[in-house]
Amino acid sequence: MPFIPHTDDDVREMLSTIGIDGLDRLFEEIEPGLLAAPLNLPEPLSEMAVTRLMRQRAAQDRGAVCFVGAGSYVHHIPAVVWQVASRGEFYTAYTPYQAEASQGTLQVLYEFQTMMASLTGMDVSNASLYDGASALAEAVLMAIRIRGDKSRRILMPNTVNPRYFETVRSLVHHQGIELCRIPFCNREGNVDPEALAPWEKEGYAALVIPQPNFFGVLEEVDALTDRAHGAGSLVIGVVNPISLGLLVPPGEWGAKGADIACGEGQPLGAPPSSGGPGFGFLCCRTAHMRQIPGRIVGRTVDHRAGKPGYVLTLQAREQHIRRSKATSNICTNQGLMTVAAAVHLSLLGPDGLRRTAVDCHTGTGEFLQMLLQLPGVTRVFSRPFFHEVVVRLPKRVAEVLAYMEPLGIALGYGLQNDFPDLEDTLLICVTEVVSRDDMETTIAALREALA
Repeated sequence: MPFIPHTDDDVREMLSTIGIDGLDRLFEEIEPGLLAAPLNLPEPLSEMAVTRLMRQRAAQDRGAVCFVGAGSYVHHIPAVVWQVASRGEFYTAYTPYQAEASQGTLQVLYEFQTMMASLTGMDVSNASLYDGASALAEAVLMAIRIRGDKSRRILMPNTVNPRYFETVRSLVHHQGIELCRIPFCNREGNVDPEALAPWEKEGYAALVIPQPNFFGVLEEVDALTDRAHGAGSLVIGVVNPISLGLLVPPGEWGAKGADIACGEGQPLGAPPSSGGPGFGFLCCRTAHMRQIPGRIVGRTVDHRAGKPGYVLTLQAREQHIRRSKATSNICTNQGLMTVAAAVHLSLLGPDGLRRTAVDCHTGTGEFLQMLLQLPGVTRVFSRPFFHEVVVRLPKRVAEVLAYMEPLGIALGYGLQNDFPDLEDTLLICVTEVVSRDDMETTIAALREALA
C-alpha cells in the first residue's frame, strides 16, 4: 500500500491556497491527447527472454578503431579506476547528505573539486553536474545572476559544440536570455576578436569561449578574454580537461583570467558507453562562489575528536532553501563518474595528464599528414589545433563512412548536418589509444574508399 501523507483536508487546503477547485486543474496545460495516448508497449518477457534479448543487442556493439570525437572521446582507462569506483560504498551510494555516514564519498568529492580547481586555474569547483552541455547552461544562468539586471545577452560563438548550444537554448530561452551567435572565420576556423564589436555598444553579460573549439581549433583566448573584460562582461571558458595537460588553463587567460570554467568530464575515466553517462564540471572565482549551482564539499575539523571531517558546505538547491532563491533545481549529480574521475586523475598525476595530451596531439598531427597524402584530401582550417582536425574529402562523407563501417573503422564525424557550408568535411580525432598500425590500416582502407 503506498504511503500518501496528505489527508483529504490537507489536499483541500492546498488547492484553496493556490486558488483551484480540483487536482485535474493542475494538469490543464497538458494536451488531453497526450494523457490518453496509448504507450504501445510490447508484451512482457520472462527473465530468460530478456537476458537473451540483451545479449543479442550487446553483440551488435562491435569494437572499432575510433576516430570520432565531437564531444565524447575514447581514452585509456586504467583497470584500477573502476575497480575502485565499483566498490559498493561508491557504486550504490546516492547523495552524501549524512556526513557522519558518508565521509569516504565526501572526501573523494573534495579531492575531485581540488583537482578540478587546480586543473582549470580557478578558485572553486562544485561536485559536478549532469554533463558538459548542461554545465554550460548552468554557467550561462550563473553569469546572468552575477550581472543582475545589467544585461541578459550572452555571446555564443558558432564554434561551440552544436549540442551544447541546443541544450543552453532549451534551458534559457523562456527566461528572457538572448543568445547571440558569433560567426567564425571560414579560413582559420576561429572567432576573430573584432567580431565582438557589434555587441559592445549594447553590452552583454558574458562571452562563451570554447578551447579547443568544436573543430579542434585553438581560439585566441587571451585577446577574446581581455576584450570581453574591457566591455565589462564576464568570460565563460568551455574546456576539454585532457587539453589542460598542455594548454593554458582558463584561470590564466588574458590579464585577469576567465570568470567561470566548465566542460565535459567524460575523458577523465568514463568510457563513451554508447552515449553516457558522463559528468559536467563547473569552476569559478571565489567572488562568484555563492552563485555556483549544485554542491560544494568542504573540509572542517570534528568538534570532539579534533580530526578532519568533510561536509556539504554550500547547497544552494531548491531542496535546501526557498525555490525562488535556489541557484538550480539539480536533484542529483553524476557522483559515480566524479569518483572515477578523481581516481583517474590521481593515477595520472600532472605528468601523466601531460603525456596523454601530448600523445593525443602528436597522433592527430601524424594522422593528418597521412591523410593529406591521399589524392583530393585537404585540410579545412589553418589555425593550430588540439586533438581534432577538420579535413575535406573528394567524395561524399556519408558514402565514405558507410564504406569504412563494415571494416571496423569509425572514421570521424560528418559536419554537414550541423554546418551546411562545410559540405564533404569530416571532423577527425586521434587519442592515445590509436596506434600507428591503426592509422596505416585506416589509410589503406580510405584510399580504396576514395578510389
